[in-house]
Amino acid sequence: MCGFAGILNTDRSAVSRNVVVGMANELNHRGPDSEGFYVKENFGLGHKRLSILDLSENGNQPMVSGDGKYVIAYNGCVYNFKELRAGLEKENVVFKSKSDTEVILEGLAMYGFGFVEKLNGMFAFAFWNAEERKLMLVRDRFGVKPLYYWNSGKSFVFASEIKGILKHPDYKISLNKDALNEYFTFQNLFSDNTLFADIKLLPAGHSIFIDSNTGEVSGKRWWDFNFSEPNEKLSFEDAKDETMNGLRSAVQRQLVSDVPLGAYLSGGMDSGSITAIASAEMKRLYTFTCGFDMSEVTGVETNYDERKDAELISNHFKTEQYELVINAGDLRWSLPKVVRHLEDLRVGMSYPNYYISKLASKFVKVCLQGTGGDELFGGYPWRYYRVFHSLSKDEFFENYYTYWQRLVPDGDKQFLFQEGVLKNIEVNSPKEIFKSVFVANDKLSYHSPEEHIQNSLYFEIKTFLNGLLIVGDKLSMAHGLEERYPFLDNHLVDVAQRIPVRHKLNNLDKEISKINENALKDKKRTLSYKLHDDGKNVLRKAMTDFVPEKILSRKKQGFSAPDESWYRGENASYVKELLLNNKAVSYEYLNKNYVEKIIDEHMNNKINHRLLIWSFMNFEWWCRIFLNGETVN
Repeated sequence: MCGFAGILNTDRSAVSRNVVVGMANELNHRGPDSEGFYVKENFGLGHKRLSILDLSENGNQPMVSGDGKYVIAYNGCVYNFKELRAGLEKENVVFKSKSDTEVILEGLAMYGFGFVEKLNGMFAFAFWNAEERKLMLVRDRFGVKPLYYWNSGKSFVFASEIKGILKHPDYKISLNKDALNEYFTFQNLFSDNTLFADIKLLPAGHSIFIDSNTGEVSGKRWWDFNFSEPNEKLSFEDAKDETMNGLRSAVQRQLVSDVPLGAYLSGGMDSGSITAIASAEMKRLYTFTCGFDMSEVTGVETNYDERKDAELISNHFKTEQYELVINAGDLRWSLPKVVRHLEDLRVGMSYPNYYISKLASKFVKVCLQGTGGDELFGGYPWRYYRVFHSLSKDEFFENYYTYWQRLVPDGDKQFLFQEGVLKNIEVNSPKEIFKSVFVANDKLSYHSPEEHIQNSLYFEIKTFLNGLLIVGDKLSMAHGLEERYPFLDNHLVDVAQRIPVRHKLNNLDKEISKINENALKDKKRTLSYKLHDDGKNVLRKAMTDFVPEKILSRKKQGFSAPDESWYRGENASYVKELLLNNKAVSYEYLNKNYVEKIIDEHMNNKINHRLLIWSFMNFEWWCRIFLNGETVN
């Protein structure tokens, strides 16, 4: 796990080493163990290393092939690198290190781009062909590791984090208003835009090719998810067995490490399953749990603290368990740091992620994470059942888009933004961006409830999961910690995509039976939107022999602090201090009266606006840090 930054001057001017060093230095937190630079003529590459495999200097980067023709800077971990290495050794390739980096370097040198498809892991890398003067940027299938770029027309600039690009002397920071509109619709970005004008995120499973000789830039999608061709003949028992074996193999693969390794333990089924398998492979597994001070919490949020369930799992599997308790006051201290590391605002109330990764980093360098299980195995049934009864493609889009306007619906944008902000927006509307996620996949059909659910799985893994992974990467790497995701293993993902949705959702047949012919004609549906125990049925059954029943039957719960209560209580003063003052920087773009209305409705228990208030506070700090240059220590 590392960070890298680079420049290819397509106008063929020489690259400044000082600029490359300055860009890379912005990524010190991603790679505190060593650094390296490669600068020749119009190409420069800097790397910051977090040593996980082959801790010797032989694993340092940028890594140059023995013949000097190829150079790579790489961020990630390829879990099947030993098998790939053995295959290359049969072709008489001689290795100088024991790192996965060198396997990728030599594999690309021998087989070209096709070697990328053999990689089972998380990665983003820059591969320079010094002989042909061509650059290739590649991001992993699932989008675990980030990679950003900016094309000025005379320079192609790229980095693991946006902060690296911001250090390029030619880039002038300004807000992308299209991305702002998108963020305040979805609390996420579904396009390749970022909040920074002209800086793009390379999408998951995509690559970019830049020819230094001609200046030509091209790209392609080299992999995508496919839930549209399940094996309908697959029995539930076979699906269960394949899931169990697939997850066990994935965890075993991801235990490869030359440094201490642990696992997050939330008290839920996904992290519990990973802990169950990992603890059987290791003598003493470190586990880490984040809890919350519940002394002034009311309502459904009283269930947010997961320490008791986590302790049950830890005791069952005899892990070395460490716990952290967050209180309301921790928001004030952490929020500026969280925003600075996130750079590009994304899903959820993410400061607990910052704290739990900080705790884990004191004991381990690698931590297993349960993210991905919900998206692959149908963990959000209350979402799918909102749209699975749609009568047409257009109705599906309309119903689902209405749901995914998580923050401010389009009809209220005129009240949210200052006059003129929307007028200057030039690209697609959020609704068109939403539709484009589906349109990009020509395998999707919209004729049956099952197909609507398959489409929902595809959409959420391309968008919501993408946001979760960006948050996970940025806030773990803020502490020099590598997070790994066993559910995002090539083989296990293939297994999950083949499983019919009826095996994932226990009540699917019952819900379909409610849609009779008259109800369809009248569009009167009585549906169970809150079936929290319905999802991931095949995964629950697969882990029956491994995880305590209390955990398997536990209702789905996200990893979130009780901020609804805290915004009305102990943190009310901080919310008002940050947002209800005339000096708030974000009011250049947002309407202060609208923000006041939202805060008032929340404080007076009229509407739970915790997500929107969080986003207001995040955007205020974003403006302070990135537009106004306020320093965050």
